[in-house]
Amino acid sequence: MMHARTIRLMMASAAVLTLAGPAFAVDGADMMKKLSAALELNGSKLSFDKAEADGDTVTATGVKLQVATKSGQSLNIGEVTFEGVEEMDDGGYHAETVSFPDVDATDGKDAISLKDIVIGGLEIPGNPSGDTIDDILLYESFSTGPLVLTVKGREAFTIASMEGNLTRQENNAGFDFDATIAGVQADLSEMDDAKAKEAIEKLGLEQIDGEITMKGSWELQSGNLAVEEYALDFQNIGRLNITMDFSGYTLEFLKSMQEAVKAAEANPNKEEAEQAMGLAMLGLMQQLTFNSASIRFDDASITRKALDFAGGQQGVTGEQLAQSLKGLVPIMMAQLNLPELQNQVTAAVNAYLDSPKSLTISAEPENPVPFPMIVGAAMGAPNTVPSVLGVKVTAND
Repeated sequence: MMHARTIRLMMASAAVLTLAGPAFAVDGADMMKKLSAALELNGSKLSFDKAEADGDTVTATGVKLQVATKSGQSLNIGEVTFEGVEEMDDGGYHAETVSFPDVDATDGKDAISLKDIVIGGLEIPGNPSGDTIDDILLYESFSTGPLVLTVKGREAFTIASMEGNLTRQENNAGFDFDATIAGVQADLSEMDDAKAKEAIEKLGLEQIDGEITMKGSWELQSGNLAVEEYALDFQNIGRLNITMDFSGYTLEFLKSMQEAVKAAEANPNKEEAEQAMGLAMLGLMQQLTFNSASIRFDDASITRKALDFAGGQQGVTGEQLAQSLKGLVPIMMAQLNLPELQNQVTAAVNAYLDSPKSLTISAEPENPVPFPMIVGAAMGAPNTVPSVLGVKVTAND
C-alpha cells in the first residue's frame, strides 16, 4: 500500500512539474533574436554565441553589436545578463534589468574605463515593425557608474555617473524623458600647445567641473518633440541651455528616416549613398513644423576673464575691448539689413558687456512654421528669416 501511494505521489509531482515547467521557461535564443530584429530597425546588427536561461535569468555570451554608422565594425560587448525576464502576450519580452560587463580598454599609457552599465525595464517587441509604441524597442532607465579617460598615464577626463529615464505618458500618448551626466571633470592643465595652455591658465580653466542635463517629451500622434532643457552647466564658466520644439516627428517619420539610413549603409557607392541620403533627409524635413527654440547663456565669471585675456592679446584692457565691441556690433549688423533685429542685438550686447549676467536668443513665431517655408525664406529672402521665426535677442532677463 505504501509503495502504491509513493508511486502515485511521484506521478502527481511529475505532472505538476511538467505543467508548471513551460510557465517559467524563457527561450533565451528567441529573446536575443527578437532583440536583434528590433535593433535592425535603425541599421544596427546584434550577434551572440549562446543565450542560456536559468529561471527568469538569461545570460548571453559572445555578444557583438554592429552600429549602422560604423559599417563593418563590431563592438565586442561580451557577456550580457538579463534578469527578471518574462514573455509578453505579443511574443516579446520584458527584462527588469540588463547588466553589461565593465569597459576596460588600454592602449599603452592611454586607457578608458566605464563601470556599472545597467538598463532597467527593457521591452523587446514581438513584432519589431516600428509602427506603434508596442512595436519599438523601449527601456525605462539607463545608468552607469564612473567613466575615466586616461591620456599618457594621467586622468584627463572623468564622469561620475550617467542616468536616463523614459516614462510612458497616459494612454501611451508618448514619452517624457530626462537624462543627467553628473560629475563631468576635465584636466586641461597639461596641454602641449603653448598658446592653448596660456589661454587656459588666463581663463582659469585648468580644471573643469560641471554636469549636463536634458529633459523633454515626445507626443506620438502629432510628432511633437519638445526639448525643454539641454544644459551644460560648468563651475566658473556658466550655463548654456538649448531648447527646441517642433512637430511632425512621428513614428512614421522615424521609420522612414531609419529606412533611409539602412539604404545608405547598404549602398557600396558611398558618394551615391550620401547624395541619396541627403535627398531623403530633405524630403523628410518637409514633414516637420517649427514651433520654437532658444539658446541662453548664464555667465559665471568667464565673460570678464575672456575680455581681459582677449584685450591683453591686443594691448588693451578688457573694459576697453568691451567698448570696442559695443561700437563694432551695430556696424556688423547693419550689413545684414535687419533693422529691428539690429536694435535688439545692439541693446542686448551693450547690456551684457556692461554687466554680464545672461544672454538669450529665442525664436517663437506667432504660429507654427512649416520647415519648407523656412527653407524658402532662407533661399529667396534671407533677411526675412528672423521675422518669420520671431527671433528676439535679450540680455540679463
